[in-house]
Amino acid sequence: MLRKMLWDVAEFSGVEILTYCIMSNHFHVLVYVPDKQEVSDTELMRRYKVLYPKPTKYQVSSAKVMTAQLQAGGADADNIRRRLLARMGDVSEFMKAVKQRFSVWFNRSHQRFGTLWAERFKSVLVEGAGNSLQTMAAYIDLNPVRADIVQDPKNYRFCGYAEAVAGESKACSGLAFIWANLLPPNPGRDTQKRVADVLADHRQLLFGKGSSPETLKGQRIHRNAAVQVIEVEQGQLPKTVLLRCRVRYFTDGAILGSAEFVRSFTEKWQRDHCRKRTPKVNRMQGTDWGDLAVIQRLRKNRFG
Repeated sequence: MLRKMLWDVAEFSGVEILTYCIMSNHFHVLVYVPDKQEVSDTELMRRYKVLYPKPTKYQVSSAKVMTAQLQAGGADADNIRRRLLARMGDVSEFMKAVKQRFSVWFNRSHQRFGTLWAERFKSVLVEGAGNSLQTMAAYIDLNPVRADIVQDPKNYRFCGYAEAVAGESKACSGLAFIWANLLPPNPGRDTQKRVADVLADHRQLLFGKGSSPETLKGQRIHRNAAVQVIEVEQGQLPKTVLLRCRVRYFTDGAILGSAEFVRSFTEKWQRDHCRKRTPKVNRMQGTDWGDLAVIQRLRKNRFG
């Protein structure tokens, strides 16, 4: 739930999550906060609704009233714009919203009340390019290794790197920003190739930093594993491992196989799920899977 709230509040706030890691009693998040930009009334209301994916009747009515007031203009419209814009493009407002929303959910779910967080969040300003940004991202993604939860950060469910390995588009975009030497798209290099390069670069950095006693306090990645990843594999994960990362939290009802195999089950899937339209056969994304296809994209409900 905290992971979902991080992404939702980021979309509302207009900040971009580059990577994150949620531990048992704290979390880290690396965000890019853009300069203040003009936001249309339509975009304001779209972002507002993102905060309430399952709105109550009151929230639905409130959104309708706000939309009508924005369209009418005047002092009421100005007040709405000022209130919403004040909560956007600011890391303090972003963190405040995440912590408040999660506290309300956690207290309600666990029949408790009162403060959940021990103290105010701590922030560090990081140069938005090069070694500083990459080192900070690695520090965050290596948290579960330092805590001796996993030997390989790709195996920790709640971190940005693991989401990117599993093909989540927003997590991949965050790593692409961190490794911006591959952006904008290079001529002759397709999108999947760029994502694979970013993942390989980041994996080599993680194992280099994670095996160094000088840069990592706590448990470390074994030197032999780091040598294997950096010198032998050059950060590339075998397709069998990538596939396992994709399907470890598989969506119910998905069909996996060759495009022809998947297509042969579309009518039955449509009847079983009472859908009006025949489902599309989607090519597996994230790397070159050959003819491997799915009837539903594997992203749904794998995390959280």
